[in-house]
Amino acid sequence: MKKSIKSRLIKNFMIIIILTVLIIEISLIKGVKEYFYNNVETILTNQLELSTTFFERYFSASDLSDIILDDVDVFWLHTKAQVQIMDTSGKILMDSLGTDIEESIDPQEVNKILSDGKTTKISETTYSNEPVMSVSMPLLKQNKPVGIMRFTSSLNIANDMIIQISKLLIGLGIAVILISGLISYLLAKSIVKPITELTQVAGKMADAQFKVRSREYKDAEIDKLSLTLNYMAEEVTRRERIKDDFISSISHELKTPLTSIKGWAITLKSYENLDKKILHDGLEIIETESDRLTNMVDDLLDFSRFTSGRISLVKEVLDINKLSNQVTNQLKPRALNNNIQFNISIPEEKIFIVGDMNRIKQVLINILDNAFKFTGNGVVDFSLYQDDKYIYIKITDNGPGISKEDLPHIKERFYKGNNSNSHSGIGLSICDEIMKLHNGIFEIYSEEQKGTTVIIGFLKEEELQ
Repeated sequence: MKKSIKSRLIKNFMIIIILTVLIIEISLIKGVKEYFYNNVETILTNQLELSTTFFERYFSASDLSDIILDDVDVFWLHTKAQVQIMDTSGKILMDSLGTDIEESIDPQEVNKILSDGKTTKISETTYSNEPVMSVSMPLLKQNKPVGIMRFTSSLNIANDMIIQISKLLIGLGIAVILISGLISYLLAKSIVKPITELTQVAGKMADAQFKVRSREYKDAEIDKLSLTLNYMAEEVTRRERIKDDFISSISHELKTPLTSIKGWAITLKSYENLDKKILHDGLEIIETESDRLTNMVDDLLDFSRFTSGRISLVKEVLDINKLSNQVTNQLKPRALNNNIQFNISIPEEKIFIVGDMNRIKQVLINILDNAFKFTGNGVVDFSLYQDDKYIYIKITDNGPGISKEDLPHIKERFYKGNNSNSHSGIGLSICDEIMKLHNGIFEIYSEEQKGTTVIIGFLKEEELQ
């Protein structure tokens, strides 16, 4: 089972908090221990320096054995620490606690004391197993060591203080972890709550409840996601409306020629002896309407192939001048019949591109068909030109133009603008797909009451190599 974001956030927060508290606790406890041990060492060092200085000043002329016999008590009257005096070999000559003086310290330790001038050692006593700290310094006579003096103090009091403070710090650490855990829970909840709300909204949208909208949020990222969901719902609603309009429109468009075909078929069937003119007119209408149906079905099939990615281009090197002349010559009669001034500007030199001839021809006919359809008795200009990289075909009309609201969506599938006379609403969408497959340019510029300009562009043959 997958873990929720909330539990993962809390877990990660707690790991970070616990690790942080542990590091701080260990550092503080270590610092407290060093503080108390340094205090003990400082006190012992001060007392030992006082004693060694006193020895060097007042007893350096006497023999160390005589001092131990006659004046040894002077060295421990001002301290509560255990005082030991040793010779330079490490043999204990005197111990203020009266412990066994037959023992001696390690020669390496003796050498270290004599060479360093002072050493500090933490160990356990042999007689009580309690932790102690020992500070040792050499006794000097005319700047030469004649013995060693050691002050030893119990660490029990210091350790007790360290334990008490450590318990206090651990208690504070646990309290910090608990409080931070609660804050982490509330923080994780505040982060996850909007995500949960957005998930519920998305679930309703997935259930086709596209009127549902997400609220605004203070966090920029969450609010952006909320706005994206709302935008998606609006787009889906709009596209669904366009699709419904398309289905309604295409149904009507299919029904009209079918009605004409069926009507004339019934008419021709109902009369035994028909006038040749009536028979000719009826058959011509049936043929024309059948062609309309065929064109619409072809558009739908093309659209289906493009959207499913099943279309493939048959590319070859083409003379775009020749193809442009073929298309314009094919449509000149229509322009003449519609009283349209059809201006054509195609350079004489050959210009080559790589593309699918039939698909490019389909694009040009579709664009010119729209221009003738919307222009009426106006002017349509067809021009071919090039720059260093692209070859352009520009088709301009002075028709009613496209509104600002419709222009951004005019190439979308199923879209039919308010002033559109398109039969299916997919012609420009197919053109757009064809130009994308050619890695070309397909741009539409328009302004109401001023006309429309369509520019398509193809990479030159050398640019494709």
